[in-house]
Amino acid sequence: MGPDDVALAEQMIHRPLRGESAAAVRCAWGLPAVLRVRPALDDGTPFPTLFWLSCPLAGKHVARIEARGEMAGLNERLAAEPELAAAYAAAHERYLATRDQLGPKVPKDPSAGGMPGRVKCLHSLYAHHLATRDNPIGEWVAEQVEPMPCPAPCVSLEGRAP
Repeated sequence: MGPDDVALAEQMIHRPLRGESAAAVRCAWGLPAVLRVRPALDDGTPFPTLFWLSCPLAGKHVARIEARGEMAGLNERLAAEPELAAAYAAAHERYLATRDQLGPKVPKDPSAGGMPGRVKCLHSLYAHHLATRDNPIGEWVAEQVEPMPCPAPCVSLEGRAP
C-alpha cells in the first residue's frame, strides 16, 4: 500500500500497521475495508491473520454479533452439520494455501478465527469471506450485517472524520 493508504488504515484500526499490508477489499468510499497482511512480521513472528477487517463500521456490527454469543451456536452447527464442517475445513485449507503463497511459511497455527474446527473470531472470518468469498461462517456473518450503508468516509488524510 502507498503512504496514503497506510495512513488511512492506521486511522481506521487506531494503531500502527504491523507487517506488510495490502488493501484486499475497498469500501464504497475507496478506503481499505479489509487488509491482507503478510503471514509473518519482519522478525519471523507469525501474524495472527491473513485478512484483517479494518472497516470500523463493519467491526462494530460484527462485535454486536459476537456480544450476543452467536459463536456458541455456530460451533454447535459445525458439530451437528457435516456439510458445513466440511466446507469450513476446505476453506481453511485454501486459506493456508493462499497464506503459504504469500510467504514466508509459518506453522499451520495460527489460522484465522478458529479454523478449521471451531469459531473463535467472527471479525477474521468475515474479513476472509469479504476478501475471497470462500468462508461459510464469514458468509453467515455477511447475511447478518449486510447491507451496511455508510453515509460518509470514516477517516480522511487530514486525520479527522469528514
